[in-house]
Amino acid sequence: VLGDLTQPRYATAATIVARMKASVPPYNSQKVRRAIQQAVDNEIVMEVGIAGLGEVAENHHVGPMHPDYAAIGSVPADQKSAAAALEEAGHKDTVLDLVSVDDDWRRLSTDAIAAQLLDVGIKTRRTIVSESVFSDSWKRFPFSTTNWNPRPLGIQVLALAYRSDAPWNESEFSDPEFDRLLNIALATPDVEARRSTMALLQQRLRDSGVIIQPYWRKLFRSASPRVKNYQMHQSFEHHLEDVWIEPV
Repeated sequence: VLGDLTQPRYATAATIVARMKASVPPYNSQKVRRAIQQAVDNEIVMEVGIAGLGEVAENHHVGPMHPDYAAIGSVPADQKSAAAALEEAGHKDTVLDLVSVDDDWRRLSTDAIAAQLLDVGIKTRRTIVSESVFSDSWKRFPFSTTNWNPRPLGIQVLALAYRSDAPWNESEFSDPEFDRLLNIALATPDVEARRSTMALLQQRLRDSGVIIQPYWRKLFRSASPRVKNYQMHQSFEHHLEDVWIEPV
């Protein structure tokens, strides 16, 4: 309750990813990408970026709100392994440039990622650009954060964002085995039957290290306590057919 208002909240598939362009050095090395991913505690990013108003994610862009989500568990941050792996890959002195748009929660979330990289000795520069610059250039940045709006099914996100040569594949992730499994999942309409293939896809995407996906955002709206059954929808839709106002 905020004052005399209620705030229905909904855990959505809206999120942010820090993605590395797999075609651009040093991010063309899986070992480098995994080191960067392992250095970041997703819960810290959620606390700093959105004041904890979300659910911690698992670095594979499919969540419990998706009917076809497979529970493969989370992987805790491992800062010691991250620093050692980056040094082993020959990039101890490489300076990463992490880019974000200048718009509060995305900027703060990216700051939290950069701070953790610096904490383990990964040299990182923070570049913050205006909305107009980001809109023109977001797909070209080698390492940047982008927000993703929700999709009803996890398989939709994977097909849209991580299939080889997909138009929205901003990380330029390309894995023939991932694409093969994706085709199997897309051809399996029953979500229960699809889940075993989703588990393989989620694991393969996370192991690639192409994204740090720290959290799922909760969205909320405010209303008088007299407004009953007024729910938040992840697509900001208004379904008022079941809403009523309690008489005074």
